[in-house]
Amino acid sequence: MVDETKVPTDNQVEGLGGYQYMRRIVLAVLIVVLFAALLFGQSTFPPDTPMHESIEMFGVLLIFLGVVGRLWSTLYIGGRKSSEVVTGGPYSITRNPLYVFSTVAAAGVGAQIGSFSGIILFAVLCAGAFHVVILREERYLKEVLGAPYKAYLAKVPRFFPNLSLYQEGDTGSFKPRLLLNTLLDGLVFLVALPAFELIDGAQQSGMLPVWFRLP
Repeated sequence: MVDETKVPTDNQVEGLGGYQYMRRIVLAVLIVVLFAALLFGQSTFPPDTPMHESIEMFGVLLIFLGVVGRLWSTLYIGGRKSSEVVTGGPYSITRNPLYVFSTVAAAGVGAQIGSFSGIILFAVLCAGAFHVVILREERYLKEVLGAPYKAYLAKVPRFFPNLSLYQEGDTGSFKPRLLLNTLLDGLVFLVALPAFELIDGAQQSGMLPVWFRLP
């Protein structure tokens, strides 16, 4: 039997939608700001050297891992976040897999400068910005979902996954629209690949000045 006192109202569902919209805005703003900052930065490893290319390729793997992980997470959450506690799949090892995989993809974006510092910088800034959103979401979901959600908080880590907790769980009703939205969100990360190639080319040709270098 469903506890009617814990069934979210239309206003509550709309409220969670606001947090999800905030997540998208935070992600887009971070990417734009970091792109702008790195227009005038370059790796200490020269372009076309094995180290520079290896870091870039590692970043490509991180981006695809992040995008695939976000799709995997969406298969489980499926619009159920405000109506029940989802504990299966990626949600069994971290409470915020969408944010975790977004951070992984952001680290991959940072790698496209060919710098280890770029990986760390993008990941830390992304995780820090999402941390603020996560805390607000948690306060909201405690009110909406009550005791089951509080028990979930006590068991599963907020961010860094604990693989030993993994359980397959139930994916619920499959919603192609949500999966498509997640895929479109992931295109923000994929844009980094051609964008950084253009930046590299502009810096090497002298069209863009290099003001700082990152190791």
